[in-house]
Amino acid sequence: MIRKKKKAGPKHFLDIDRFDEKTLRRLLRLGHAFKRGGVRRRLPLKGKTLAMVFEQPSTRTRVSFEVGMSQLGGDVVLLSESESQLGRGETIADTARVLSRYVDGIMLRTKSSENLHQLAQHATVPVINGLTDLTHPCQIMADIMTFEERKGLITGRPVAWLGDGNNVAASWIQAAVKLRFPLRLACPDSLQPKAELIEWANSEGGDVTLMEDPDEAVNGADCIVTDVWVSMGDRDKRQRHNLLQPYQVNRRIMSRANEDAIFMHCLPAHREEEVTAEIIDGPQSAVWDEAENRLHAQKGVLAWCMS
Repeated sequence: MIRKKKKAGPKHFLDIDRFDEKTLRRLLRLGHAFKRGGVRRRLPLKGKTLAMVFEQPSTRTRVSFEVGMSQLGGDVVLLSESESQLGRGETIADTARVLSRYVDGIMLRTKSSENLHQLAQHATVPVINGLTDLTHPCQIMADIMTFEERKGLITGRPVAWLGDGNNVAASWIQAAVKLRFPLRLACPDSLQPKAELIEWANSEGGDVTLMEDPDEAVNGADCIVTDVWVSMGDRDKRQRHNLLQPYQVNRRIMSRANEDAIFMHCLPAHREEEVTAEIIDGPQSAVWDEAENRLHAQKGVLAWCMS
């Protein structure tokens, strides 16, 4: 009796915690290679199409994925919530089944992580997390790439997160565990990352420390990272500003980190709120390289998922 070999499922890129260090390193190497131009001539995604589904507005995610697909030889189809049947009540499962018949991959930027996982469950093509309410893995892949361009291998190098323990912070926690670097998060008590995420990090042997004192978090750090105080959908703007004011990244905070520490921010930034103009526009800022590397890191993800 001849047994048919079971067909492997699609290679989704949903969250960093689903990958081992070896695979994450492979994705990062691909990103660096594409940035250098060494493998661009091969056009690994020639003839392939990515559907980009947006439930939220975007600048960097949309442009970087669209340009990345073009540079890899592929095409994109853009769908906003109002331009698709999702906005009229079609189920995520049905959308996944239909799109899988048309395209070779789907990138979703969604208000709900549940939508992402439903899409991946029912799609027969790779699904990529372009952002959810819980995580933002593509951003962190670009951040790691940027850190290592500036300062070498991130393993063992302390990183400090200041501010809201949001979806970007959550992906930093996952990366700290998988790539083995110390991460210190200084957040107000009411805006800390989910307790189960910290418990997971500790159970996996991660060096992740949660605290309220920003000075303690940045002491001796090689990198300081922050994000906006008020994201899309957040309420109580005034209350958030009052809670987060002590976590502003400014000259005094940067002086407590290592002398050659870098500053990163996923953008968009609000100068004089979460970071002063002096820092984000100063010599220690890596935010523009970080923004560019969304393009290259995501080309690594696209090629791994779809080729």
